[in-house]
Amino acid sequence: MKGRTVGPAGTIGGMATGGAAQGGGGGLTGLMSGRSTFGNKRRRTTAAGHAMSEAQEGKIKLAFFVAIVGVVLTVLGVGTEFWVELSPPKSFYNNKTCLTAHYGLWKGCTKTLWVADIDPERESCGPAELPGESNCTYFKFFTTGENTVMFQKTTQKNMSVAAAMLAMFSLFLMMMGAICITMSLSKEILFFLKPASVCFILSGVLVLMSLLVFHQSVLAFLASDHTVPLHHELSWSVSCIGCAGGVLIVGGILFLLLALPYSPWQKCLPHKDSGGGGN
Repeated sequence: MKGRTVGPAGTIGGMATGGAAQGGGGGLTGLMSGRSTFGNKRRRTTAAGHAMSEAQEGKIKLAFFVAIVGVVLTVLGVGTEFWVELSPPKSFYNNKTCLTAHYGLWKGCTKTLWVADIDPERESCGPAELPGESNCTYFKFFTTGENTVMFQKTTQKNMSVAAAMLAMFSLFLMMMGAICITMSLSKEILFFLKPASVCFILSGVLVLMSLLVFHQSVLAFLASDHTVPLHHELSWSVSCIGCAGGVLIVGGILFLLLALPYSPWQKCLPHKDSGGGGN
């Protein structure tokens, strides 16, 4: 009886223990298979969404840094009034002081300099960086629509407004391009690189167009009156704008190359098969 009792009990106990072990093993296997299935689904979803690798992310950040440099240069150039400097002969008014002027898209400044501070070899008054009494006023193009008179010459309102609007629209495109790159890096999707490249390339073109329109407005301003002889030269704000346009275009081209489904370097310079050399 005891053997028969113990036998079934042992058998039942062994079966129960084995069943529990098998059940635990089956649950663990199911859990692992579930995780593996979820991982595969996630990888398939990521691959379908054209996710970027770490190398691609680094290249995008580098190109974004180039574009940000162009944005900073644009803001610096647009926000300052050293686009052009106007200088009459230093002895035109008197032998002690002379008057120089400089202006940009939004504001113009006149400055009284001491003739003794000017380089003796320089015939015109300036440069504007010398110490002196300065008086700056904002243009009334965008408020009352009035032109500004400097040295008896009249500014060209239409050209000045067009240059300013081109510059502002280029800043808007830069902002849109930066938003696209931010979304591309956060969502890890390469699709946003294409609209970003278009935005940055167009913004660089518009910046350069703004510079050309401004230069034409300066020439028209100088031709409006010839009573006061003036020497004009483009200043450092124009240098910032010119460099910004080139940098933005380069940044946009970099984004366009990164958005391609293949590497252009591999297409242009294909690697030779190492196995073919042995044969």
